[in-house]
Amino acid sequence: MSDSPTTPIKFRCYTQSLSPAIPDAIQQATGQFFEKRNARVAELPQWESLRDAGHRLRLHTLEHLDAYLEQAAKSLAAAGAQVHWASNSTEANAIVIDIARQHRVKTIAKVKSMATEEIALNSALQAAGFQITETDLGEFIIQLAGVGPSHIVVPAVHLTKEEIAQLFEEKLGVEAPPDPEQLTAIARARLREVFLTADMGISGANFLVAETGTLVMVTNEGNGRMCTTLPDLHVAVVAIDKIVPDWESLATLLKLLARSATGQKLSTYTGFITGPRKAEGEHGPRELHVVLLDNGRSRILADPLTRETLKCIRCGSCLNVCPVYKQVGGYAYGWFISGPIGAVLTPQLLGTGIAAELPYASTLCGACAEVCPVKVPLLDLLRHLRRRVAEGDATNVAVISPVLKVAARGSAIALGTPWLYRLGTRLMPLLQTPLRRGNWIPALPAPLNRWTAVRPFMPFRARFRRWWKRREKDQECNSRSREERQ
Repeated sequence: MSDSPTTPIKFRCYTQSLSPAIPDAIQQATGQFFEKRNARVAELPQWESLRDAGHRLRLHTLEHLDAYLEQAAKSLAAAGAQVHWASNSTEANAIVIDIARQHRVKTIAKVKSMATEEIALNSALQAAGFQITETDLGEFIIQLAGVGPSHIVVPAVHLTKEEIAQLFEEKLGVEAPPDPEQLTAIARARLREVFLTADMGISGANFLVAETGTLVMVTNEGNGRMCTTLPDLHVAVVAIDKIVPDWESLATLLKLLARSATGQKLSTYTGFITGPRKAEGEHGPRELHVVLLDNGRSRILADPLTRETLKCIRCGSCLNVCPVYKQVGGYAYGWFISGPIGAVLTPQLLGTGIAAELPYASTLCGACAEVCPVKVPLLDLLRHLRRRVAEGDATNVAVISPVLKVAARGSAIALGTPWLYRLGTRLMPLLQTPLRRGNWIPALPAPLNRWTAVRPFMPFRARFRRWWKRREKDQECNSRSREERQ
């Protein structure tokens, strides 16, 4: 594959201002996912061994990706699929548009896909005159809202049922009560016609089995099967890091994916697509096109450390546990993928000159690395990218301003000097009073106003030290109680 740099894409911030209710909605949803994940993990005594196996097979595949890509291309062709290679987003979009034009496509039904979000395929197709509809419920909702996904797995996680109901009434012109079942029924009625009339289906793939050229799609909605079987034309955009060697490898990763993503033993639908239909009466499209997307991955593969970024299987568990993501939401990350994996992948795909701030969007608490099912070394990658940003690299002259360097040194001194820290905890509640509006600070002075341009800031409270001391005292008491009982 070509090692050409990623085609520049606008670093998108989908919303200008986020409601204080958004973190509440996100925290509630991600908390539920994480509880379910922990419950499923507890059922498997061999979970850590499974993680080790997933880590080893993903790393092995990446280290031999050239051979597995060649095998996958041959297997796809042998199964009857047409294979296309795209070095960057411009090439990938041009390939899909050309296929659509050759087949005189008018309407397109689309499955949720992070690869197509990455290349902004929807915008490219709409600009070329095609009508494209997202058919995953969450994607359908955010398409109506005119924004992108705020979470890898659940793209509309930031919206409440009341907000979705209001959106349906405004965009669909229907009466929409804030009831999940009724909202789903409204979407289902609208999408049924899309499935039945679409000239073309577009999808991504969770995995591509090199051994047989099989596309694997893991979903919890039936829309994936509808989009890839009803239209006579199916185009799949698959990033080259989605390759897995064989079915045994796939079985291991499927055990890790569903449990880590949504806390399920197995997703509702796991679809396997090996070529187009072979005879009349079979399900599936007459033509299957697979676009293998590089878009900067060859550059990432060249470095033994950054290569490990591509082990990610897009489960979203790092988002569900990340304290930063749960406070700022997905849109603050500015691109199609958010959370810790977004903080390390985006600067590598777009360049640190564009996404220099993202490696700093972390407390380095390590929770993301602890839950990652394939052991992506997220902390090492974050630190590595911070060094690249500070020192400058091929995509960027060092962008850390003198003011920010002075602020960082000052913060380190304040946090490391007990008496200065205690003084600050007394002064901050007083200094923030003119800026505070109820339980939020809607606007901060420069340079901190860059935070409040995206979402309100929580006011500083001087209770942390008291809470911490109380916590230590409680732990000490509990420890003594256990010793006494023993």
